[in-house]
Amino acid sequence: MKLPRDLSGEALVKHFCKHWEYLKIHQVGSHIILQTQQPTPQRIAVPEHNPLRIGTLNAILSAVAAHKSVPKETILKDI
Repeated sequence: MKLPRDLSGEALVKHFCKHWEYLKIHQVGSHIILQTQQPTPQRIAVPEHNPLRIGTLNAILSAVAAHKSVPKETILKDI
């Protein structure tokens, strides 16, 4: 799977909130804190950088994919 190289943190946050049941809780500096209750509680921090670094994006996607029990490709398909 090839990760997008031009994805901003703000676009990723909007995608998670719209399609993956995350809520924007607050922001600390340049990091946006998201939280979900489905299937269990989870909090993640997404840097509001443009573009996100590939390693950072991969780590965030891996955490969400593991929590939601879906492959990373499924998370990225609607972006």
